Amino acid sequence: MTMVPTSNAFKTNAAGALKDAPLQEALGIAREHSIKTRLGTIAKLPEFEDLRDIGRDLKNHIIAHLDQYLLQFEQEVIKRGGHVHWCPDGESARAKVLEICRSVDARTVTKGKTMIGEEIGINDFLFANGIEPVETDLGEYIIQLRGETPSHIIGPALHVTQAQVEATFRDAHTDLDPKRNLEDPASLMAEARTKLRAGFLKADVGITGANFLIADEGATTIVTNEGNGDLTQTLPRIHIVLASIEKVVPSLKDAMTLLRILARSATGQEQSVYTTFSAGPRRPGDLDGPEQFHVVLIDNGRSAYLGSDFEEMLRCIRCGACLDHCPVYHSVGGHAYGWVYSGPIGSLLNPAIIGIENAKPLPNASSLCGRCESVCPMRIPIPKMLRHWREREFQQALAPQAERSGIRFWAFFARRPLLYRLGTRIAARLLSAMAGKRGRLTNVPLAQGWTRFRDLPAPQGRTFHDQWRARNGS
Repeated sequence: MTMVPTSNAFKTNAAGALKDAPLQEALGIAREHSIKTRLGTIAKLPEFEDLRDIGRDLKNHIIAHLDQYLLQFEQEVIKRGGHVHWCPDGESARAKVLEICRSVDARTVTKGKTMIGEEIGINDFLFANGIEPVETDLGEYIIQLRGETPSHIIGPALHVTQAQVEATFRDAHTDLDPKRNLEDPASLMAEARTKLRAGFLKADVGITGANFLIADEGATTIVTNEGNGDLTQTLPRIHIVLASIEKVVPSLKDAMTLLRILARSATGQEQSVYTTFSAGPRRPGDLDGPEQFHVVLIDNGRSAYLGSDFEEMLRCIRCGACLDHCPVYHSVGGHAYGWVYSGPIGSLLNPAIIGIENAKPLPNASSLCGRCESVCPMRIPIPKMLRHWREREFQQALAPQAERSGIRFWAFFARRPLLYRLGTRIAARLLSAMAGKRGRLTNVPLAQGWTRFRDLPAPQGRTFHDQWRARNGS
Protein backbone atom coordinates (compact mmCIF):
# COMPACT_ATOMS: atom_id res chain seq x y z
CA MET A 1 0.00 0.00 0.00
CA THR A 2 2.98 2.31 0.32
CA MET A 3 4.37 4.29 -2.58
CA VAL A 4 6.51 2.08 -4.83
CA PRO A 5 10.02 3.57 -4.96
CA THR A 6 11.44 4.56 -8.34
CA SER A 7 14.54 6.16 -6.87
CA ASN A 8 16.86 3.83 -8.77
CA ALA A 9 15.48 5.36 -11.96
CA PHE A 10 16.55 8.84 -10.88
CA LYS A 11 18.53 9.54 -14.06
CA THR A 12 15.57 8.59 -16.25
CA ASN A 13 13.17 10.52 -14.00
CA ALA A 14 15.44 13.57 -14.11
CA ALA A 15 15.76 13.46 -17.90
CA GLY A 16 11.97 13.49 -18.19
CA ALA A 17 11.67 16.34 -15.69
CA LEU A 18 14.12 18.50 -17.65
CA LYS A 19 11.89 18.16 -20.73
CA ASP A 20 8.65 18.91 -18.83
CA ALA A 21 7.87 22.52 -19.76
CA PRO A 22 5.07 23.14 -17.19
CA LEU A 23 7.26 21.66 -14.44
CA GLN A 24 10.17 23.90 -15.39
CA GLU A 25 7.85 26.91 -15.35
CA ALA A 26 6.60 26.01 -11.87
CA LEU A 27 10.13 25.39 -10.56
CA GLY A 28 11.29 28.76 -11.88
CA ILE A 29 8.50 30.60 -10.07
CA ALA A 30 9.13 28.76 -6.83
CA ARG A 31 12.87 29.30 -7.00
CA GLU A 32 12.53 33.05 -7.35
CA HIS A 33 9.97 33.31 -4.56
CA SER A 34 11.32 31.04 -1.83
CA ILE A 35 14.91 32.27 -1.59
CA LYS A 36 14.01 35.96 -1.52
CA THR A 37 11.23 35.62 1.05
CA ARG A 38 13.41 33.57 3.39
CA LEU A 39 16.25 36.08 3.25
CA GLY A 40 13.89 39.00 3.84
CA THR A 41 12.29 37.45 6.89
CA ILE A 42 15.54 36.26 8.44
CA ALA A 43 17.01 39.75 8.09
CA LYS A 44 14.34 40.96 10.54
CA LEU A 45 15.50 38.50 13.22
CA PRO A 46 19.08 39.36 14.26
CA GLU A 47 19.30 36.35 16.58
CA PHE A 48 18.40 33.85 13.84
CA GLU A 49 21.89 32.29 13.70
CA ASP A 50 21.97 31.98 17.49
CA LEU A 51 18.58 30.27 17.35
CA ARG A 52 19.98 27.78 14.85
CA ASP A 53 22.69 26.85 17.33
CA ILE A 54 20.14 26.56 20.12
CA GLY A 55 17.89 24.42 17.94
CA ARG A 56 20.75 22.12 16.92
CA ASP A 57 21.85 21.63 20.53
CA LEU A 58 18.26 21.07 21.66
CA LYS A 59 17.63 18.38 19.06
CA ASN A 60 20.93 16.69 19.89
CA HIS A 61 19.84 16.58 23.54
CA ILE A 62 16.45 15.15 22.57
CA ILE A 63 17.99 12.44 20.39
CA ALA A 64 20.31 11.46 23.24
CA HIS A 65 17.32 11.13 25.61
CA LEU A 66 14.64 10.12 23.10
CA ASP A 67 13.24 7.23 25.14
CA GLN A 68 12.86 9.44 28.21
CA TYR A 69 10.88 12.15 26.44
CA LEU A 70 8.68 9.74 24.48
CA LEU A 71 7.68 7.93 27.67
CA GLN A 72 6.97 11.25 29.37
CA PHE A 73 4.84 12.30 26.41
CA GLU A 74 2.86 9.06 26.58
CA GLN A 75 2.21 9.48 30.32
CA GLU A 76 0.92 13.02 29.87
CA VAL A 77 -1.33 12.05 26.93
CA ILE A 78 -2.89 9.31 29.03
CA LYS A 79 -3.43 11.72 31.93
CA ARG A 80 -5.44 13.92 29.56
CA GLY A 81 -7.62 11.01 28.45
CA GLY A 82 -5.84 10.26 25.20
CA HIS A 83 -4.20 7.14 23.80
CA VAL A 84 -0.69 6.50 22.46
CA HIS A 85 0.01 3.63 20.07
CA TRP A 86 3.61 2.51 19.46
CA CYS A 87 4.16 1.27 15.91
CA PRO A 88 7.54 -0.10 14.76
CA ASP A 89 6.73 0.18 11.06
CA GLY A 90 4.27 1.40 8.48
CA GLU A 91 2.27 -1.83 8.41
CA SER A 92 1.48 -1.73 12.12
CA ALA A 93 0.67 1.99 11.93
CA ARG A 94 -1.78 1.48 9.06
CA ALA A 95 -3.44 -1.39 10.90
CA LYS A 96 -3.88 0.73 14.02
CA VAL A 97 -5.41 3.62 12.09
CA LEU A 98 -7.83 1.23 10.38
CA GLU A 99 -8.79 -0.32 13.72
CA ILE A 100 -9.60 3.11 15.16
CA CYS A 101 -11.61 4.11 12.09
CA ARG A 102 -13.62 0.90 12.14
CA SER A 103 -14.41 1.37 15.82
CA VAL A 104 -16.80 4.17 14.79
CA ASP A 105 -17.71 2.65 11.39
CA ALA A 106 -16.02 5.59 9.63
CA ARG A 107 -16.73 6.05 5.95
CA THR A 108 -14.93 9.37 5.42
CA VAL A 109 -11.68 10.62 6.92
CA THR A 110 -10.43 14.18 6.56
CA LYS A 111 -6.67 14.64 6.52
CA GLY A 112 -4.28 17.47 7.14
CA LYS A 113 -0.90 17.46 5.42
CA THR A 114 1.38 14.81 6.91
CA MET A 115 4.58 13.51 5.37
CA ILE A 116 4.64 10.52 7.69
CA GLY A 117 1.18 9.71 6.32
CA GLU A 118 2.69 9.70 2.83
CA GLU A 119 5.57 7.58 4.12
CA ILE A 120 3.28 4.80 5.34
CA GLY A 121 0.84 5.12 2.42
CA ILE A 122 -2.19 5.72 4.62
CA ASN A 123 -4.45 7.15 1.88
CA ASP A 124 -4.27 4.17 -0.46
CA PHE A 125 -4.63 1.79 2.48
CA LEU A 126 -7.79 3.46 3.78
CA PHE A 127 -9.30 3.64 0.31
CA ALA A 128 -8.58 -0.07 -0.26
CA ASN A 129 -10.46 -0.79 2.97
CA GLY A 130 -13.61 1.12 2.03
CA ILE A 131 -12.80 4.44 3.72
CA GLU A 132 -12.54 7.65 1.70
CA PRO A 133 -9.61 9.90 2.69
CA VAL A 134 -10.17 13.58 1.85
CA GLU A 135 -7.10 15.79 1.75
CA THR A 136 -7.92 19.22 3.22
CA ASP A 137 -4.66 21.07 2.60
CA LEU A 138 -5.12 22.95 -0.70
CA GLY A 139 -1.91 21.61 -2.22
CA GLU A 140 -2.65 18.07 -1.11
CA TYR A 141 -6.23 18.37 -2.39
CA ILE A 142 -4.95 19.44 -5.82
CA ILE A 143 -2.56 16.52 -6.17
CA GLN A 144 -5.15 14.10 -4.81
CA LEU A 145 -7.46 15.13 -7.66
CA ARG A 146 -4.56 14.71 -10.08
CA GLY A 147 -3.58 11.30 -8.70
CA GLU A 148 -0.09 12.51 -7.82
CA THR A 149 2.21 12.48 -4.81
CA PRO A 150 3.78 15.53 -3.13
CA SER A 151 6.81 17.01 -4.86
CA HIS A 152 7.90 19.17 -1.91
CA ILE A 153 7.82 18.79 1.87
CA ILE A 154 6.03 22.12 2.40
CA GLY A 155 4.41 22.79 -0.98
CA PRO A 156 3.06 19.42 -2.16
CA ALA A 157 1.70 20.92 -5.40
CA LEU A 158 4.72 23.10 -6.11
CA HIS A 159 5.17 21.34 -9.45
CA VAL A 160 1.70 22.35 -10.69
CA THR A 161 1.07 25.61 -12.54
CA GLN A 162 -2.03 27.74 -12.02
CA ALA A 163 -3.30 26.80 -15.48
CA GLN A 164 -3.00 23.12 -14.59
CA VAL A 165 -4.90 23.65 -11.33
CA GLU A 166 -7.73 25.31 -13.26
CA ALA A 167 -7.86 22.40 -15.70
CA THR A 168 -7.87 19.90 -12.83
CA PHE A 169 -10.76 21.65 -11.08
CA ARG A 170 -12.81 21.80 -14.27
CA ASP A 171 -12.24 18.07 -14.85
CA ALA A 172 -13.06 17.11 -11.25
CA HIS A 173 -15.86 19.53 -10.33
CA THR A 174 -18.22 18.70 -13.17
CA ASP A 175 -21.30 19.64 -11.15
CA LEU A 176 -20.35 23.34 -11.25
CA ASP A 177 -21.00 25.89 -14.00
CA PRO A 178 -18.52 25.15 -16.82
CA LYS A 179 -18.49 28.88 -17.67
CA ARG A 180 -17.35 29.95 -14.19
CA ASN A 181 -14.31 32.18 -13.91
CA LEU A 182 -11.25 30.40 -12.49
CA GLU A 183 -8.56 32.71 -13.80
CA ASP A 184 -7.29 34.04 -10.47
CA PRO A 185 -5.98 32.17 -7.41
CA ALA A 186 -8.75 33.51 -5.16
CA SER A 187 -11.45 31.86 -7.27
CA LEU A 188 -9.58 28.56 -7.21
CA MET A 189 -9.25 28.67 -3.43
CA ALA A 190 -12.92 29.60 -3.01
CA GLU A 191 -13.98 26.64 -5.13
CA ALA A 192 -11.75 24.25 -3.17
CA ARG A 193 -13.12 25.63 0.10
CA THR A 194 -16.68 25.01 -1.05
CA LYS A 195 -15.91 21.44 -2.05
CA LEU A 196 -14.01 20.64 1.13
CA ARG A 197 -16.64 22.01 3.49
CA ALA A 198 -18.87 19.00 2.89
CA GLY A 199 -15.99 16.67 3.74
CA PHE A 200 -15.34 18.41 7.05
CA LEU A 201 -18.98 18.06 8.07
CA LYS A 202 -19.43 14.37 7.24
CA ALA A 203 -16.08 12.98 8.42
CA ASP A 204 -16.09 10.66 11.42
CA VAL A 205 -12.32 10.74 11.82
CA GLY A 206 -9.73 13.47 11.31
CA ILE A 207 -6.05 12.68 10.75
CA THR A 208 -3.26 15.21 11.17
CA GLY A 209 0.49 15.07 11.40
CA ALA A 210 2.48 16.81 14.10
CA ASN A 211 5.29 19.30 13.82
CA PHE A 212 6.12 18.71 17.48
CA LEU A 213 5.07 16.45 20.34
CA ILE A 214 5.39 18.30 23.67
CA ALA A 215 6.53 15.83 26.31
CA ASP A 216 5.62 17.65 29.53
CA GLU A 217 2.19 18.69 28.23
CA GLY A 218 1.12 15.58 26.34
CA ALA A 219 0.20 17.95 23.51
CA THR A 220 0.79 18.02 19.77
CA THR A 221 1.48 20.99 17.53
CA ILE A 222 0.67 21.64 13.88
CA VAL A 223 1.30 24.73 11.75
CA THR A 224 -0.88 25.58 8.75
CA ASN A 225 -1.75 28.60 6.65
CA GLU A 226 -5.32 27.62 5.76
CA GLY A 227 -6.95 26.57 9.02
CA ASN A 228 -7.78 23.17 7.57
CA GLY A 229 -5.86 21.46 10.35
CA ASP A 230 -8.08 23.00 13.01
CA LEU A 231 -11.26 21.80 11.29
CA THR A 232 -9.73 18.37 10.72
CA GLN A 233 -9.04 17.83 14.41
CA THR A 234 -12.00 19.53 16.07
CA LEU A 235 -15.06 18.57 13.98
CA PRO A 236 -14.82 14.75 13.71
CA ARG A 237 -15.53 12.38 16.59
CA ILE A 238 -11.98 11.05 16.58
CA HIS A 239 -8.67 12.85 16.10
CA ILE A 240 -5.71 10.69 15.08
CA VAL A 241 -2.21 12.18 15.14
CA LEU A 242 0.43 10.48 13.00
CA ALA A 243 3.94 11.31 14.17
CA SER A 244 7.44 9.90 13.84
CA ILE A 245 9.35 9.41 17.07
CA GLU A 246 11.89 12.21 16.56
CA LYS A 247 9.17 14.90 16.65
CA VAL A 248 9.12 15.01 20.46
CA VAL A 249 10.41 18.08 22.35
CA PRO A 250 10.74 18.44 26.14
CA SER A 251 8.54 21.50 26.74
CA LEU A 252 6.30 24.17 25.29
CA LYS A 253 9.18 26.63 25.55
CA ASP A 254 11.34 24.34 23.41
CA ALA A 255 8.56 24.04 20.83
CA MET A 256 8.28 27.83 20.65
CA THR A 257 12.02 28.12 20.09
CA LEU A 258 11.83 25.80 17.09
CA LEU A 259 8.67 27.47 15.80
CA ARG A 260 10.58 30.77 15.58
CA ILE A 261 12.90 29.29 12.96
CA LEU A 262 10.50 26.82 11.30
CA ALA A 263 8.23 29.23 9.43
CA ARG A 264 11.10 31.52 8.47
CA SER A 265 12.95 28.58 6.96
CA ALA A 266 9.90 26.96 5.38
CA THR A 267 7.77 29.70 3.83
CA GLY A 268 9.61 32.91 4.68
CA GLN A 269 6.94 33.90 7.19
CA GLU A 270 7.65 35.21 10.66
CA GLN A 271 4.99 32.77 11.85
CA SER A 272 2.50 30.47 10.18
CA VAL A 273 -1.07 31.79 10.08
CA TYR A 274 -2.28 29.00 12.37
CA THR A 275 -0.22 27.36 15.13
CA THR A 276 -2.50 24.87 16.85
CA PHE A 277 -1.94 22.86 20.02
CA SER A 278 -4.03 19.77 20.77
CA ALA A 279 -4.13 18.00 24.11
CA GLY A 280 -6.53 15.14 24.66
CA PRO A 281 -10.22 14.66 23.84
CA ARG A 282 -13.00 17.16 24.52
CA ARG A 283 -13.55 17.82 28.23
CA PRO A 284 -16.90 18.53 29.91
CA GLY A 285 -17.78 22.11 29.11
CA ASP A 286 -15.63 22.35 25.97
CA LEU A 287 -17.51 23.79 23.01
CA ASP A 288 -15.78 21.59 20.43
CA GLY A 289 -13.14 18.93 20.04
CA PRO A 290 -13.04 15.19 19.40
CA GLU A 291 -14.49 12.49 21.63
CA GLN A 292 -11.28 10.46 21.27
CA PHE A 293 -7.64 11.53 20.88
CA HIS A 294 -5.11 9.03 19.52
CA VAL A 295 -1.40 9.49 18.81
CA VAL A 296 0.16 6.89 16.53
CA LEU A 297 3.93 6.98 17.14
CA ILE A 298 5.89 5.56 14.22
CA ASP A 299 9.50 4.41 14.20
CA ASN A 300 9.81 2.96 10.68
CA GLY A 301 13.54 2.44 10.94
CA ARG A 302 14.55 5.67 12.65
CA SER A 303 15.78 4.15 15.91
CA ALA A 304 18.27 2.05 13.95
CA TYR A 305 20.23 5.21 13.16
CA LEU A 306 20.63 6.39 16.74
CA GLY A 307 24.34 6.50 17.51
CA SER A 308 25.26 6.02 13.85
CA ASP A 309 26.87 8.20 11.17
CA PHE A 310 23.34 9.26 10.20
CA GLU A 311 21.95 10.22 13.60
CA GLU A 312 22.08 13.94 12.81
CA MET A 313 19.45 13.58 10.09
CA LEU A 314 16.93 13.01 12.90
CA ARG A 315 17.25 16.72 13.73
CA CYS A 316 15.21 17.56 10.61
CA ILE A 317 12.07 19.63 11.29
CA ARG A 318 10.74 19.26 7.70
CA CYS A 319 11.04 22.93 6.72
CA GLY A 320 12.09 22.27 3.12
CA ALA A 321 14.79 24.97 3.08
CA CYS A 322 17.33 22.53 1.66
CA LEU A 323 15.01 21.81 -1.28
CA ASP A 324 14.42 25.51 -1.91
CA HIS A 325 18.16 26.15 -2.27
CA CYS A 326 19.33 22.95 -3.98
CA PRO A 327 20.43 23.41 -7.63
CA VAL A 328 19.57 19.78 -8.38
CA TYR A 329 16.04 20.11 -6.98
CA HIS A 330 15.67 23.41 -8.86
CA SER A 331 16.36 21.55 -12.09
CA VAL A 332 14.32 18.36 -11.74
CA GLY A 333 11.74 18.92 -8.98
CA GLY A 334 10.64 16.42 -6.37
CA HIS A 335 9.12 13.52 -8.27
CA ALA A 336 12.44 12.65 -9.90
CA TYR A 337 13.70 11.44 -6.51
CA GLY A 338 11.23 8.57 -6.78
CA TRP A 339 9.88 8.32 -3.24
CA VAL A 340 8.22 10.33 -0.47
CA TYR A 341 11.05 12.71 0.39
CA SER A 342 12.89 14.78 -2.18
CA GLY A 343 15.79 17.17 -2.39
CA PRO A 344 18.89 16.89 -0.19
CA ILE A 345 17.01 15.64 2.88
CA GLY A 346 15.26 13.08 0.68
CA SER A 347 18.64 11.83 -0.48
CA LEU A 348 19.37 11.11 3.19
CA LEU A 349 16.00 9.85 4.39
CA ASN A 350 14.93 7.70 1.46
CA PRO A 351 17.97 5.35 1.62
CA ALA A 352 17.53 5.18 5.40
CA ILE A 353 13.87 4.14 5.22
CA ILE A 354 13.62 2.04 2.05
CA GLY A 355 17.26 0.87 1.94
CA ILE A 356 20.24 2.15 0.00
CA GLU A 357 19.77 -0.69 -2.49
CA ASN A 358 16.43 0.90 -3.48
CA ALA A 359 17.79 4.46 -3.67
CA LYS A 360 21.31 4.08 -5.03
CA PRO A 361 21.45 7.23 -7.21
CA LEU A 362 20.15 9.67 -4.59
CA PRO A 363 23.32 10.22 -2.52
CA ASN A 364 25.03 10.95 -5.83
CA ALA A 365 22.33 13.39 -6.97
CA SER A 366 24.26 16.24 -5.40
CA SER A 367 27.15 18.49 -6.30
CA LEU A 368 28.03 18.67 -2.57
CA CYS A 369 27.98 22.46 -2.94
CA GLY A 370 26.84 22.78 0.67
CA ARG A 371 23.94 25.19 0.16
CA CYS A 372 21.62 22.76 1.94
CA GLU A 373 23.76 22.74 5.08
CA SER A 374 24.22 26.51 4.98
CA VAL A 375 20.45 27.15 5.17
CA CYS A 376 19.32 24.21 7.32
CA PRO A 377 17.89 25.66 10.55
CA MET A 378 19.09 22.55 12.42
CA ARG A 379 22.58 22.75 10.87
CA ILE A 380 22.35 19.17 9.59
CA PRO A 381 25.63 18.30 7.80
CA ILE A 382 23.88 16.91 4.76
CA PRO A 383 26.92 16.75 2.43
CA LYS A 384 28.89 14.78 5.04
CA MET A 385 26.13 12.21 5.38
CA LEU A 386 25.65 11.97 1.62
CA ARG A 387 29.31 10.96 1.46
CA HIS A 388 28.60 8.33 4.14
CA TRP A 389 25.84 6.89 1.97
CA ARG A 390 28.24 6.83 -0.98
CA GLU A 391 30.67 4.87 1.20
CA ARG A 392 27.91 2.40 2.08
CA GLU A 393 27.04 2.05 -1.59
CA PHE A 394 30.67 1.25 -2.39
CA GLN A 395 31.08 -1.15 0.54
CA GLN A 396 27.97 -3.09 -0.46
CA ALA A 397 29.11 -3.25 -4.12
CA LEU A 398 25.98 -1.41 -5.24
CA ALA A 399 27.86 1.09 -7.39
CA PRO A 400 28.59 0.08 -11.02
CA GLN A 401 31.68 -2.09 -11.47
CA ALA A 402 33.41 0.54 -13.60
CA GLU A 403 32.93 3.14 -10.88
CA ARG A 404 34.23 0.84 -8.15
CA SER A 405 37.25 -0.07 -10.25
CA GLY A 406 37.97 3.60 -10.90
CA ILE A 407 37.87 4.39 -7.19
CA ARG A 408 40.21 1.48 -6.40
CA PHE A 409 42.58 2.67 -9.14
CA TRP A 410 42.62 6.19 -7.65
CA ALA A 411 43.02 4.80 -4.12
CA PHE A 412 46.09 2.81 -5.21
CA PHE A 413 47.84 6.03 -6.22
CA ALA A 414 46.46 8.11 -3.32
CA ARG A 415 48.09 5.73 -0.81
CA ARG A 416 51.47 6.20 -2.52
CA PRO A 417 52.32 9.94 -2.43
CA LEU A 418 55.41 9.81 -4.68
CA LEU A 419 53.59 7.81 -7.34
CA TYR A 420 50.50 10.05 -6.99
CA ARG A 421 52.50 13.23 -7.54
CA LEU A 422 54.30 11.77 -10.52
CA GLY A 423 51.02 10.62 -12.00
CA THR A 424 49.29 13.99 -11.55
CA ARG A 425 52.23 15.80 -13.18
CA ILE A 426 52.07 13.52 -16.21
CA ALA A 427 48.27 13.72 -16.42
CA ALA A 428 48.27 17.54 -16.12
CA ARG A 429 50.80 17.94 -18.93
CA LEU A 430 49.03 15.40 -21.12
CA LEU A 431 45.61 17.06 -20.69
CA SER A 432 47.11 20.50 -21.27
CA ALA A 433 48.69 19.28 -24.50
CA MET A 434 45.38 17.75 -25.60
CA ALA A 435 43.61 21.08 -25.04
CA GLY A 436 46.15 23.09 -27.00
CA LYS A 437 45.57 26.83 -27.24
CA ARG A 438 41.86 26.49 -26.50
CA GLY A 439 42.57 25.69 -22.86
CA ARG A 440 39.61 23.34 -22.65
CA LEU A 441 38.71 19.78 -23.51
CA THR A 442 35.64 18.71 -25.44
CA ASN A 443 36.11 14.96 -25.03
CA VAL A 444 37.91 13.25 -22.17
CA PRO A 445 38.11 9.47 -21.70
CA LEU A 446 36.11 8.32 -18.65
CA ALA A 447 34.52 11.79 -18.36
CA GLN A 448 32.03 11.75 -21.23
CA GLY A 449 29.20 12.31 -18.78
CA TRP A 450 30.60 15.80 -18.31
CA THR A 451 32.03 16.64 -21.74
CA ARG A 452 28.90 15.51 -23.57
CA PHE A 453 27.22 18.70 -22.40
CA ARG A 454 30.05 21.10 -21.50
CA ASP A 455 33.76 21.64 -21.95
CA LEU A 456 36.27 20.67 -19.26
CA PRO A 457 38.88 23.30 -18.37
CA ALA A 458 42.34 21.90 -18.97
CA PRO A 459 45.04 22.00 -16.28
CA GLN A 460 47.25 25.08 -16.53
CA GLY A 461 50.80 25.19 -15.16
CA ARG A 462 52.10 23.19 -12.22
CA THR A 463 50.13 20.85 -9.96
CA PHE A 464 48.75 21.95 -6.60
CA HIS A 465 51.46 20.00 -4.73
CA ASP A 466 54.22 21.64 -6.77
CA GLN A 467 52.79 25.11 -6.18
CA TRP A 468 52.39 24.42 -2.46
CA ARG A 469 56.01 23.28 -2.17
CA ALA A 470 57.24 26.35 -4.06
CA ARG A 471 55.35 28.73 -1.76
CA ASN A 472 55.94 26.99 1.56
CA GLY A 473 59.24 25.28 1.05
CA SER A 474 57.98 21.85 2.08
